Amino acid sequence: MPTALFTHASGFEHDTGEGHPERIDRLRAVTQAMEVEEFQLLDRRDAPEADRTQLIRVHDAAYVDDVFASIPDSGHRHLDADTVVSPGSGRAALHAAGAVCAAVDAVMAGEVRNAFCAVRPPGHHAEADRAMGFCLFNNIAVGAAQAQAVHGIDRVAVIDFDVHHGNGTQAMFERDASRFYGSIHQFPFYPGTGAAQETGVGNIVNVTMTAMSGTLEVRREADRVLFPALQDFAPELLMISAGFDAHQLDPLGGLNWTDGDYTWLTERLLEIAGKHAENRVVSVLEGGYSLSGLASATAAHVRTLMTA
Repeated sequence: MPTALFTHASGFEHDTGEGHPERIDRLRAVTQAMEVEEFQLLDRRDAPEADRTQLIRVHDAAYVDDVFASIPDSGHRHLDADTVVSPGSGRAALHAAGAVCAAVDAVMAGEVRNAFCAVRPPGHHAEADRAMGFCLFNNIAVGAAQAQAVHGIDRVAVIDFDVHHGNGTQAMFERDASRFYGSIHQFPFYPGTGAAQETGVGNIVNVTMTAMSGTLEVRREADRVLFPALQDFAPELLMISAGFDAHQLDPLGGLNWTDGDYTWLTERLLEIAGKHAENRVVSVLEGGYSLSGLASATAAHVRTLMTA
């Protein structure tokens, strides 16, 4: 079975304004990286829009309404200091969350081996009732809820290797033992959450990296802490918050990871998914703000998904 690539042109309509790091060129860099010959066997699918039912499984209904009420008819509007919306942002956010739900559906149906969702805006900072850190809806949490509500998955895991801790995903998971959240991230760093002592109901594992940590540290700590905890949880579906801003080229991150580290992380996660989740993996783009680093690291990640 092939690897699926879910994306949508509406991602190019989410305009965050001049100089904003979460810019349209990010999605362009990722999609162009997927156009070379080695990726021609990807099963390319247009992402549908998420519906209200899918969103309010993890977000407050009033918050969903507020997001759409905040979309301007022209220009830009700030939902917080970092999170900007424009006329196309609502549609892009619906397709971003919808991509993850559709990817979950395709993987669970056995139509594809695994899936990567090239979407924006990203999602892992969005909480149940507020936008944050460039994120409107928590795309991966919406997808996890889809897996449980529609496909009857008892244990779903999210592994997040963005340089920033996914505070929103953790908040949505930390009181639900059927959901596992494991993050390896720079700490202390934005958004201030993600200390090792934050463990939820035993289903949250935070692996902290000091600034300038690189290959040695990420591989040692992932093998020592993150992967054993994931093995013990034994997920039936594995989801990945694939942020690439820990890359050594990234201007916002302070870690020193390489393309090879993303290949290694993906290989190890696929091994665990093979043991426990019938190889079911859905990966979702989060951060990454060096266009060249984002393109090459995403290519390394998707290449590994394709060759699993």
